[in-house]
Amino acid sequence: MRLPVTACVFSALLLAGCAGTSDYRDTNAAVDANPLCASRPDRPGEPVARDCERRSEGSFSTQRESRPVDFRKGRDD
Repeated sequence: MRLPVTACVFSALLLAGCAGTSDYRDTNAAVDANPLCASRPDRPGEPVARDCERRSEGSFSTQRESRPVDFRKGRDD
């Protein structure tokens, strides 16, 4: 009795993972690498240059991006 329930739950989780894609982007590494961003504003509310602004964003998409798969052997195979 337990095996069919476990199999159904596992299958549902597996299929749910294939339903969409997520993407995460941040600018922390680029800001750290830029020597012009070494000095930070002294007072709160002071404007920051656009290139030195740290941003984090994420997105989730359920749109599928289908690409044809080429199964032909290459010349060097």
